[in-house]
Parts: sequence; structure tokens; C-alpha cells
Amino acid sequence: MQRVRLSSQQAPVHKLGDSQIALSPKFRLAVIQSSLLNPSPELELSLEETPLIPGLPDDVALNCLLRVPVEGHTASKAVCKRWHLMFGSKERFFTRRKELGFKVPWLFVFAFHKCTGRIQWQVLDLTNFSWHTIPAMPCRDKVFPHGFRCVSMPQEGTLFICGGMVSDVDCPLDLVLKYEVQKNRWTVINQMISARSFFASGVIDGKIYVAGGNSSDLFELDSAEVLDPVKGSWHPIASMGANMASYDAAVLNGKLLVTEGWLWPFFVSPRGQVYDPRTNNWESMAVGLREGWTGSSVVIYGHLFVVSELERMKLKVYDADTDSWEPIEGPPLPEQICKPFAVNACDCMIYVVGKNLHVAVGQISRVSRKGTCEKKWSFGVRWNVVDAPDCFSDLTPSSSQVLFA
Repeated sequence: MQRVRLSSQQAPVHKLGDSQIALSPKFRLAVIQSSLLNPSPELELSLEETPLIPGLPDDVALNCLLRVPVEGHTASKAVCKRWHLMFGSKERFFTRRKELGFKVPWLFVFAFHKCTGRIQWQVLDLTNFSWHTIPAMPCRDKVFPHGFRCVSMPQEGTLFICGGMVSDVDCPLDLVLKYEVQKNRWTVINQMISARSFFASGVIDGKIYVAGGNSSDLFELDSAEVLDPVKGSWHPIASMGANMASYDAAVLNGKLLVTEGWLWPFFVSPRGQVYDPRTNNWESMAVGLREGWTGSSVVIYGHLFVVSELERMKLKVYDADTDSWEPIEGPPLPEQICKPFAVNACDCMIYVVGKNLHVAVGQISRVSRKGTCEKKWSFGVRWNVVDAPDCFSDLTPSSSQVLFA
């Protein structure tokens, strides 16, 4: 197991989109009004006569400059007017990256201060292992961090926050927020039909599904609904058939899997439901699937993996053919990753964010089993750890999402 050390001195937390230099109000206003931040077409055309990098064609130079890490943008703006034009606006920078097909994963961590309850987003650049912040969510009330549900469309660089709960009065919310990496800003979009907290959520074919959860009268819901982000409207779908709050959820083979989760002590077997959007129908989850779902899940290689909170925080995988769970080869979560943790995945990599925002990066490998008629796989994991800056020592993760930027 390798460990990547990023101390607070080595890895300052950068504000995505803003300079780290403190500006006086007068100077800040002058910068905002600068023609370089709002260039006219004539200005852009005149600047194109100067090469981005002397001696290189502009297309080659642009490919180089679009790889500059965010923490280098402040210094890069001082090189020349064309560089100032490119690095002075994060919207312009990330728009050009998207146009040219640049896609690198960033880990967005929804965290809260364990003493004050203050919520915030911290972002880890998974290429350069540097941390950044993004604008605060536009929440007017003091909210309970665990009540929200976060889903994302990674390839589009879009993050959605749904529901939640006001901390002081246990009042669920119908709030829906959208964050776009390209614009580095939040937008309030159409509210859910029902206010809910601690519910299931998932993205299937570009649509956001939510189900169950706690209602405003603290009773559990059986209703479910779907959002088409393009049309911007929520519509009800078939009811779950069981009133339940969600412990965890996953999208597997085009279906939404919802589990109630274990409660200690194990007096009652947990319930689980599976929704198929093609038939608009719910059915009960297989017994082995719901009883072995003892942690936070991700889907990799088309298989459901769970980081177990009970079995020494080992990683296990579900076998649908036998309705059973199998431990995968490799060590448990590194000891630096303390509960509670948030889990997400991208390609064959799994990211587990623990208390203090230390991140365990697990590479999942698979090999075909020999001597079997059907194609069966065996899985293994290797862990690396990215230590967070010391200034994160009071932060606890509530959710995490991987987006491409």
C-alpha cells in the first residue's frame, strides 16, 4: 500500500475560480470591470495575432495550457494578455477543455464541521492531488448534512443535490440544486413533488430517480418520482409498495436498488426494493442481496461492490447467480480511513473518503476464473491513501461524487 502525503503546507486549499490574493474592494471592482474579463470580439481577434506560446502553433499551445492545474492559474494570468484571457475566467477555461475533449476526474466531497455542523464542498483533483473549494450551496436554513441525497452526471460535469432536512425542526426539504463544473456555480431548479430526507436516489439514462425517505410528519414514504433535467420537471412514478427510508442505493443493470440497511442489534432483517423504469414496477429485493448489503456501495465492471462497515471494513462483491456476497482479494480499508465514510467510483477506481477527509484510492482488478463453463470473474483491490491537509481535521464526509472537468 502506497501513501501519498499531502500536508497543509504542501497542499494549500485553493478556491476554484478566484485568486488567492486578497484584493481591496476598489481594486476588485476594477478587475471585474476589466475588458479582459469581458472581452469584445474585436479585442479577442486582435489578441490572436500574438501567439499563445512563441514558436508553437496555437492549437499545440492550447493543448499545453489547458493542462495547467487550477492552482497555477493565478500566476499564469500575469504572463500576457492572451493568458490572462484564458486563465482569468474559469468558465472560459473549462468550456475550452470540454470543447477539446479534456476529461480528468475530480472528487467532490460534501462535508460538514463536526462541531458547528457547517456544510461545505471540498474538491480533490485526482490527477494533481490538490484540494479546492467551490461556492457555497444557496441554502437559507441550517440543514442536517446526512439528510441530503447527491447524484451526478460525471461526463457532463454536473452535480445535483436533492431534499435534505432543516436541523432544528426535523423538517424535510423539497430543495433541488444543480452545480456545473463548467460554470462553477449553483442553480436552484424545480422542487421535488414531495419533501423528503434520507431517501434513495440514482441516475438512469440521464434521469434522476428518488424514492422513499422521511416525510414532513416524520413518517416514512412509499412514493417515488423522476426528474428529466432537460425538461426540468418532476413526475410521479409507481409507489414502492413499502414505506421505508433508505440506507443506501445503487443503479445496476438499468435498475434502481434501494436498501433499508441493517440496524444494530440485528433483530429484524432489512427490507429492499428494486425499481425497473422500463416497466415502471417495483419488486422485492433478493434475500441474499439485501441481507449482505452491510455498507456503502459502488458499481464497477457491472458488479455491485460494498465497503462493509461491519466485516473489518473489507470490500465484497455481489454474485447475482448465487444471490450471495464474496470477499475480494486484498486488505481491508487502510487504518487512516475512519467511519463514517463516503464512497464513489470511476472506471476501475473506488474512492473512500473517511473522517478528516483522508481518501483511500482502491484500484479494482479482475481476472477470469479458470475451469468454469460460464465467464466468472475474481476481483482484487490495492489501496493507496491521499492524506488531507491539517485544516480538514474537523471535517466529516457525508457524500462524495466523481465529476469530469
